[in-house]
Amino acid sequence: MEIRELFYEQDQTYWIEKIRNSDWSAGELLANMLQDDTFFDFAGEGAKILLLTEGENLVSYCTFAPMDDIKQTELTPWIGFVYTYPEYRGHRHFGKLMAHAEEMARQQGKEYTYISTGHTEVYEKYGYEHYTNLPNVGGTVSRVYRKKL
Repeated sequence: MEIRELFYEQDQTYWIEKIRNSDWSAGELLANMLQDDTFFDFAGEGAKILLLTEGENLVSYCTFAPMDDIKQTELTPWIGFVYTYPEYRGHRHFGKLMAHAEEMARQQGKEYTYISTGHTEVYEKYGYEHYTNLPNVGGTVSRVYRKKL
């Protein structure tokens, strides 16, 4: 398996369509933001999309960005749009992307990484702890997790 960054890929359209074809509505939202050139408005300049691939198959993806659906900018960086395709679930493949993102944050001198989610008992197995609850851009409350690097 290989970790790639979408914006360094020659055939970005191929990978965007793979993201769009996930069985998750947020995948389509992310693909639309990429096609409509609004992704950086949402996620901030310098945001990255990390892809875990196996050959030409997309196993898992996420964003690593200054912002996410919580627009409180003093909390940064965010790991967002976390998704693993069903046939690859249960093997902690996403942990490879998470570790990569955390290393990127360390290299930027960050103390924490953050995740906004409605889920519980998912990110704890990767060392994240519930930090607070904050309103997201949709007007609902999200659980904010963080991990000390």
